[in-house]
Amino acid sequence: MIRANDVLAIIHSNAYDEVIPELTNMRTMGSVPFGGRYRLIDFTLSNLVNAGISKVGVITKSNYQSLMDHLGTGKPWDLSRKRSGMYLLPPFGFAETGTFDNRIESLKGNMHFISRSKEEYVLIADCNVVMNFSIDKLMKFHEESNADISVVCKRGKTPALSNLMTYDIGEDSRVNSIAVGVPSDDADYSLNIFFMKKALLERLINEAYAMHKTSIGIDVFQANVKSLCICAMRTDNFVVSIDSLDTYYRANMMLLDGENRNSLFNKNRPVYTKVRDDMPALYAIDSSVTNSLVSDGCDIKGEVDSSVLSRSVKVEKGAVVKNCVIMQDCFIGAGAHIENVILDKAVVIKPGKTLVGADDFPIYVGKRIVI
Repeated sequence: MIRANDVLAIIHSNAYDEVIPELTNMRTMGSVPFGGRYRLIDFTLSNLVNAGISKVGVITKSNYQSLMDHLGTGKPWDLSRKRSGMYLLPPFGFAETGTFDNRIESLKGNMHFISRSKEEYVLIADCNVVMNFSIDKLMKFHEESNADISVVCKRGKTPALSNLMTYDIGEDSRVNSIAVGVPSDDADYSLNIFFMKKALLERLINEAYAMHKTSIGIDVFQANVKSLCICAMRTDNFVVSIDSLDTYYRANMMLLDGENRNSLFNKNRPVYTKVRDDMPALYAIDSSVTNSLVSDGCDIKGEVDSSVLSRSVKVEKGAVVKNCVIMQDCFIGAGAHIENVILDKAVVIKPGKTLVGADDFPIYVGKRIVI
């Protein structure tokens, strides 16, 4: 039986930064706020620690100051340990490769960390996938299927992500073939969660790097689909792969549905995050809040409808906030009206201003902008 303390986890914190440049211009994908009080990396980290995995390497590339501030020593996830724990792997530590351009280079550049780890197995994941997933079931699936590599997939329309793998899966869960970068309205698409023995990963990455290969989908998985036993585990959980600003907005809005919210925030597998001590949300007597997620520290004097509010958001008297995603420390002035809008951190909407986006094209306002 595979033990959790025999698994090393590797998280790519910058994977797919380019799909939401508005939000990742000054931060990594992993540190993008989500759901009022979380960051995207919280879901990946929580999936790991809920399974008992205690050694996690977080690969960074650029704009990772906010990620470092959020992760700290890893204490909220019980990863602040004398042995094992959380390791931030910055690019300037790569003497051989410098700043990497693809997954093969990023893994090769961190091979010193991977090789020196004593764990027998390795799990690789990204931060752009929002879901609550049982890693325990994946480890059990890997063992029972006698797979060389186990992957996690979702059935449905493929996200608009470059080099995304889709799998042709047989009745025995074995992947018969792999397509890379082929969009489909109905396919088993990869969630970029891979589980295998560490020695196999080292061999595959070293061979691909030596041949100057650049695509892990084409040059590692597709090239070895016949020679290795690759098995796919489907998940039917609430899953959103962030592939655009609109998808990010929709994913937040989907949390207003109780079924989706209960699936993501499973009480048996909690989602952990950095704690920010604040007072409870305050609601004025004549305020109105319907079908919304309101975080602690908010001060609501106006009207909030079908919106997600992060910590310490202030909505003044007479202001209307509808179908919006509001990040922390924003201020909505008296009499202002905003609808179908994403506000980044510390945005100020002056009194009486109106900002309305289309239902299928939300307006984004950058960090600390005053309107």
